[in-house]
Order: sequence, then structure tokens, then C-alpha cells
Amino acid sequence: MKSIAKEFRITGNEKFSLKNFDPAYVSDVNKEEAPEILNELISKTAEAETKLFASKQYALLIIFQAIDASGKDSAIKHTLSGLSPQGCEVYSFKQPSAEEYQHDFLWRHYKALPDRGRIGIHNRSYYENVLVTKIHPEILDNEHLPKKYSLHKLGKDFWKHRYESIAAFEKHLNYNGTIIIKFFLHVSKDEQKKRFLERIDDPLKNWKFSAADVYERQYWHDYMKAYEQAIKETATPENPWYIIPADKKWFTRIAISTIILETLQALKLEYPVLPKEELEKLQAAKAELEKE
Repeated sequence: MKSIAKEFRITGNEKFSLKNFDPAYVSDVNKEEAPEILNELISKTAEAETKLFASKQYALLIIFQAIDASGKDSAIKHTLSGLSPQGCEVYSFKQPSAEEYQHDFLWRHYKALPDRGRIGIHNRSYYENVLVTKIHPEILDNEHLPKKYSLHKLGKDFWKHRYESIAAFEKHLNYNGTIIIKFFLHVSKDEQKKRFLERIDDPLKNWKFSAADVYERQYWHDYMKAYEQAIKETATPENPWYIIPADKKWFTRIAISTIILETLQALKLEYPVLPKEELEKLQAAKAELEKE
């Protein structure tokens, strides 16, 4: 199998356009072999997670961003199914609360960051503040920003400042031991339509559908431009983006799992080695137990 990470990684040092990424791409992976490959990846990731938890040197923040019906929820469910609840937590960010609107747009996300040794999954993130708010700028009224920092006053510089804030935030996290993986699940407009129709036709999936989803489809090209710009402005070698083809869910899951595993393995984590006095205590405890 080709190096999936290299195929989909955006570091900010290359020319980048979403048009160059095929949402239906499946690399050289065979669909029939996909379940076995995914199971092996999940098993190895669980082992790597245990080392992460035991060493407590790094935290891992995994961000999932995508347009509606891209398969974020199912991707999270299937790729992270082998992780221990003790060392992993998922946050699904919805519309900010009144309290959250009283703080800067990064505040609620900072509070949800994983501790060292743990994995945090953010289903949507602070990137919504340069995506949804860019398409629907009226949302910004809820932030009650000072006039001199408002979109009305700053114009295009407003978004430039937000990109800079995000990049600086991620740089700070990286310098302090939080490794960030940013996934954009790239689904095609045709596939989104197909999935919407399935949700409508299947009573068991009706709960997944919202009329607002169809309303947002009219802004498809605006969203693609917003995602492309956000990725360009915030991708760095230390905090890259990964553009994951999302039309074929079986491949999406393999790609995500591979990148998570490779990221953890690159940290070269090992189980802690106890100092001599602690090892002596272990042997003493063993002797006591064996006497029973």
C-alpha cells in the first residue's frame, strides 16, 4: 500500500487546490481486503495509544472537518473503536452557548484539549469560525466584538487575523507537546446528494437528516472555497492538513487509521522504565504475594 499520509498531507509548502483531490480515490487498496486491513490498523493503534497514555509525554488532538454527510461520525466510530475510553474522549461542537459567545472563539476549544497521554477527538472545531461564519457572517453578531475588530471595520483583514490566531494557537500547542492531526473529509456533491436521499428514504436514518442540510447545499462552492482557503492559511509542516477522499467510506476509514497510527509511531514512544528503587519495591511486593 502506498504511503497514504504523503498522498494526502498538505504542509503549506506546496501548491494546493481541492480540485486536484478526487473524493472517490482509493489508492491501491482492495475493497475485499479492507476489513482485515482496518482491523489490523485498529489493533496497532490501540497498542500505540497505551504507550501514549503510559508515557504521558504528548497529547494527540484529532480534528475532523467536513461538509454535511461526509461520514465524520461513522469515520470516528470505526477508526477509533479500539481505543480505551480511559485515554480518549470525543467532543462534538455545536452552536456556541451564550457563555461561550462571551469569550474569544478559541476559548471553548482550549477547554476541551486532551491532557498529555490522552487523545482528544474534535468533531468540528474552531475552524467553523472561518467556514460557517464566512458563509453566514451574520453569525458574528453573536460575538459582540468591539467595532474596530469587527468584520464591517476590517473587511478581508478580519479573516486574515482569524487564520493567524488559529495558526498561532496550533503552533503554541505543538511547542507544548500536543500533536495535531487535521482531517478534511472530501466528499463530492453527487455523493452528498445520494447520502441525503438515503437518509430520507430509510426510516432508520431519518433522524440524521435536517432540512437545513439541503439549504446549505446551495452554498456548496462557497464552502469549498472557504475550506480551501482555511487549509492554505493554516497548514504547516508541524501542523499539516490531510485531505481524505470520502466518497468510499471503507477507504476513508483506512486512510484515517493509517495516518493516526503513523503519527503515533513517529513519536517513538516507549513504556516508562521504573527507577531501581521502584523495581525493588515491585520484587518485594511479588515476594509477599507469593507467600500467600
